[in-house]
Amino acid sequence: MAHRIAVVGGGIAGLTAAYRLRRELGPDAEIVLLEQGDRLGGKLRTVELAGCRYDVGAEAFLDRRPEVRQLVEELGVPEEVVHPGAVSATVRVGGRTCRLPDGTVMGVPASADAVQDVLSQAGVAAVRAEADLPPVRLGGADISVGELLRGRVGDEVVDRLVEPLLGGVYACSADLLGLRATIPALAAALDAGAESITAAAASALPSPKPADSPEPPVFGAFRYGYRELIDRLLIAADAQVRLGFPVRQLARTDSGWRLEIGAAPSPEFLDVDAVVLAVPAPAARKLLDDAAPAAAAKLAAVEQSSSIVVGLALPPDTRLPEASGVLIARGEQHADGTPFTAKAFTFSSKKWPHLCGTDGELLVRGSVGRFGEAAELRLDDAEVLRRVAADFAELTGTSAVPVDSVVVRWGGALPQYGVGHLDLIADVERAVAKVPGLAIAGAALHGVGVPACIATGTAAATDITRDLLRAGPREVGR
Repeated sequence: MAHRIAVVGGGIAGLTAAYRLRRELGPDAEIVLLEQGDRLGGKLRTVELAGCRYDVGAEAFLDRRPEVRQLVEELGVPEEVVHPGAVSATVRVGGRTCRLPDGTVMGVPASADAVQDVLSQAGVAAVRAEADLPPVRLGGADISVGELLRGRVGDEVVDRLVEPLLGGVYACSADLLGLRATIPALAAALDAGAESITAAAASALPSPKPADSPEPPVFGAFRYGYRELIDRLLIAADAQVRLGFPVRQLARTDSGWRLEIGAAPSPEFLDVDAVVLAVPAPAARKLLDDAAPAAAAKLAAVEQSSSIVVGLALPPDTRLPEASGVLIARGEQHADGTPFTAKAFTFSSKKWPHLCGTDGELLVRGSVGRFGEAAELRLDDAEVLRRVAADFAELTGTSAVPVDSVVVRWGGALPQYGVGHLDLIADVERAVAKVPGLAIAGAALHGVGVPACIATGTAAATDITRDLLRAGPREVGR
């Protein structure tokens, strides 16, 4: 009898798990992909903006990790991967826009000289004096990024550099994020014996390449958006897809698992041999309450942040800055004292030269939303669009009126990696591993980026395959 597996969650982690299960279990396996929404892709979403396919969820992936590259090679679409143009990022601090400095690790400086154009004289002096402070001794413990750095290199490094960068990833204050999960290279350098923050950052920087050996691209994207990857994965997974089917309950049975799916008052029941949960932490917690209560209890500590992405299409003659985009430090204001609503802009047609509208329109992406600051998220779409357009005009000096736009809301889309996150997730995974035929995947585990999510989907499929082949069909739950 063929195996039947349910994959709950149609984001990139769930799709990867379904694809890997198909490859590992062969054509006879029955893979059911359940997604409570009306589309697949999760936080990967491609829309049309001025006639161009444009990503309004994750926009890029870290190309120095192998997971995406491996997938596109297997799926036969390596030529669809593109890389950014030769432009640098900027940051808005102290009422001016500066080039984002080199010589930092996620904004943490390797020297005072590296950040002298971004910090005040007092801020530079604090960084310069840091090496004379008593040695840093973490003793293997975790600590919040803000707590560690504010006491060592000063508030300005956190507020002007680290938090804008981390905020672009997690939409959260640096004071709430754990060092080991969010800046692991810095933590590793301190563990290895670096006695100051600047020394740790210096040792964590990549070695310079010879002049005749150019740096490989850091980031990649898909020429026609992530929809290309999603569609290819879906075809290769050959799964039964059921959209609009939330999973209400998960229970073990004598022969495997039973899922209660669909909306009340007429739910359906699905019996399977194994289950992959590739859903956000709050949903996973609810479904694990009976099956793995220890894991559920731990996942309750993972909070979620929300955000809004605004896509703008501007007339072809608009002058964009010669930069990939701009990060906006918390507290920055317009000339009239009005606070910025956006936390960052990507000048998409500069960063990704292939991106432009059908008639040459230039595309720009604005990002709104920080953890714990809900006022902007409660604004209606028209007001969000008005404010973000005003922010863009203030930053760039252009008064161009968008010819097309899109506002996309991501409610509870970003898990927060707080202090102790790695230990918490290790506990979750140990608890789940004790339950045969059950695996978890997704952004709440080992990174919110696309490669990290793909890695969790692959690992989940490997765990399920091992359990199934060890136990045989209809025996996993016994």
